[in-house]
Amino acid sequence: MNGSPPTPSVDGRSVVVVGSGFGGLSTACYLADAGADVTVLEKNDQLGGRASRLHADGFRFDMGPSWYLMPDVFEDFFADFGRKPSQYYGLERLDPHYRIFFKDGDRVDLVPDIEQNRDLFESYEPGAGDALDDYLDQAAYTYEVGMEHFVYEDRPRLRDYIDPDVFRYARGLSLLGTMQGHVEDYFDHPKLQQIVQYSLVFLGGAPDNTPALYNLMSHVDFELGVYYPEGGLGGVVDGVVAMAEELGVDFRTNHPVAEIRGQRGGFAVRTHDGREFFPDEVVSNADYAHTEQDLLVPEDRQYDADYWESRTYAPSAFLLYLGVEGDVDALEHHTLVLPTDWDDHFDTIFGDPAWPDDPAYYLCVPSKTDDTVAPEGHSNLFALVPIAAGLDDGPERREAFRDLLLDDIAANTGVDLRDRIVFEKSFCVSDFAERYNSMRGSALGLAHTLRQTSLLRPPHASSAVDGLYFTGSYTTPGIGVPMCLISGRLTAEAMAESR
Repeated sequence: MNGSPPTPSVDGRSVVVVGSGFGGLSTACYLADAGADVTVLEKNDQLGGRASRLHADGFRFDMGPSWYLMPDVFEDFFADFGRKPSQYYGLERLDPHYRIFFKDGDRVDLVPDIEQNRDLFESYEPGAGDALDDYLDQAAYTYEVGMEHFVYEDRPRLRDYIDPDVFRYARGLSLLGTMQGHVEDYFDHPKLQQIVQYSLVFLGGAPDNTPALYNLMSHVDFELGVYYPEGGLGGVVDGVVAMAEELGVDFRTNHPVAEIRGQRGGFAVRTHDGREFFPDEVVSNADYAHTEQDLLVPEDRQYDADYWESRTYAPSAFLLYLGVEGDVDALEHHTLVLPTDWDDHFDTIFGDPAWPDDPAYYLCVPSKTDDTVAPEGHSNLFALVPIAAGLDDGPERREAFRDLLLDDIAANTGVDLRDRIVFEKSFCVSDFAERYNSMRGSALGLAHTLRQTSLLRPPHASSAVDGLYFTGSYTTPGIGVPMCLISGRLTAEAMAESR
């Protein structure tokens, strides 16, 4: 899609990559392919960062991302190394893509057949079928132009935008305004607005604070499709790791980094148990705020604590991983449960942070598609409720919310799980902070607000330490597995250009 050349040569350089999320894995692949000697240091016992897995009692859960979107980005990523995703994992397109239960008793399925989706929209609002065509035409244009000229091309400085070509590419894009305002130009019915905005959950934003540019996600959803990779998202991690090892990357798990000192040509990276590595350059895929505040001495930081405290963070999450006896027929592989008015839920995340009384949430049942994720006669299910980062999530609060959530699932989907659970584990704000060193326990990092998009996100190259770089969701292009893969490429390109 992008047609760009591979990363220029970095022969002879040694690089330590801190963290093995998709951004770190991607950066490691590009650097190793370009001739660098790459070592990845991972804090935990699994590779993949937030895309780790939980194995228990015959169940296998993807603990983090569970949607395989933007298949073209994965194709481009593997193609950069002369390979295809199919060499490492298979894909199955889901039908329906997902199901939505509205809490007034309404239920809809969004499917691969665009004509069925047009009919669905028309059933809610006369003319909405044609409006969907127009909306998706705009989304496709935004996707094509935005991906080629604003996602795959890093523009870290204001002067990068003062260019006639940029203005030419930007013509017709919704660079200003919010998703809420943009969607209202096409649809009046609040349920239709919610359907085309649900993906904001994956961007860590709300309709009134996410740039309208992200209407491109509807092209991803409706037209590029929703897939399930063989082995889940953990299977994708395995595939990227296998390719990275073929390229010569050395992986070290259980290596939590305690300190990064030095500069280009003379770094020292020390782990908590005293092991030391001495690379020419360092890339951090660890949480950006954690890297700056905890791994660097004050004079090596680009930002102070006030900067990080003032940022808008994407939501954290309350997660329940459940092994359940029997089937959950009313649920699909991906199911969303939405209040008919979700403004209050977003307000509890971005306005007045609190645990929601009437939550919007997501249910994933991979056992609908993959019979290896649960024992025979059982279902594998996890529930994810976006909540504000930084909330107190002590045992009593978790238990009370767990009960509220199970009651809500029973009331709004007809699936009563309460007496059928044979395995259960929760994961929440404090777990994100402890396991991933995540600022405020955010599940995703910096939200995609108008003031935290593009060049307003932290840079790939440190302005304080020569030879220190960053990759992953805090940087451009941002949140999500495909974006982190692209982030790795942008980081490697910045490193190659620094010769």
